[in-house]
Amino acid sequence: MSIKPPSLQKGDTIGIFAPSSWVEEDDINKSVKTLEKHGYKVFVHPQTYERENQSAGTNMQKALAFQGLWMRKDIKAIWAAGGGNRCMHFLDTLKFEPIKRHAKILIGFSDVTALLNAVYAHSDTITFHGPVFKNAHKYNELDHLLSILGGNKEQYPFSRDNILKDGKAEGKLVGGNLSLFQYLPETLPNEFCKDSILFLEDCNEEISRIDRMLLHLKRLKVFEQINALVVGDCVNLTDTTRPYGYTLKDIISEHTEKYDIPVLYNMPFGHGKHLYSMPIGSPAVIDTHKLTFKMTEPAVL
Repeated sequence: MSIKPPSLQKGDTIGIFAPSSWVEEDDINKSVKTLEKHGYKVFVHPQTYERENQSAGTNMQKALAFQGLWMRKDIKAIWAAGGGNRCMHFLDTLKFEPIKRHAKILIGFSDVTALLNAVYAHSDTITFHGPVFKNAHKYNELDHLLSILGGNKEQYPFSRDNILKDGKAEGKLVGGNLSLFQYLPETLPNEFCKDSILFLEDCNEEISRIDRMLLHLKRLKVFEQINALVVGDCVNLTDTTRPYGYTLKDIISEHTEKYDIPVLYNMPFGHGKHLYSMPIGSPAVIDTHKLTFKMTEPAVL
């Protein structure tokens, strides 16, 4: 059973650290001011500004910052400063039992997909696929995220144009960035995706690589386990060699054609203009006939 972290209330302190690539201090400062205007306190861990090549410091620096923030009683939420690369590298150093004993909110997306799903898989703690902190000051759906963190059930808009396969499904939300998620089923507990609503997005990828990554998930039997597939806004896809010919819609349809599950695509989350937040490990329902995609219970206590 999923463990819900305590809700985020006005006056609570949010801790920031950088699990992936290094970030610009100016972006962090702008987002600090934005969250302070919403009534929250923000603590930026010194590790946030570390640099080692493209990385925000070493794996050990990241792990110590993350575990330190998690164990601090005054920190009610941990927000990843940015995405990029190398978040997956420090997961081997984490101790998940303390995380399970002291549940709290964890927010991020893109490269942070690895951390979000690992924390949920190994501690049962619900995590939150939402913006990285450096973008919070320009994030269109900030109120949507804060509403979820405050204990409200939220919905996800779509139209008939987003439906590839009709149907109705219920299940826990899992997923994130496809480039990262494709590696996770082999490293996480068996049947991690069982009875889930799997959501995926990506950016700046060759359309042929998207095809191979979805095929990889299919051969890992992920699509046999899930109750629905939701593909987000896959932006800036490229086709730089001999024309591939297959569209994203073609590829998704091909890999899901034999499964009796609802399939949505081009949904408003990802690296594009919109990023509606989704709580990983929390239940949701999809009914394409009623154009409904919504959380069925609060993701926090």
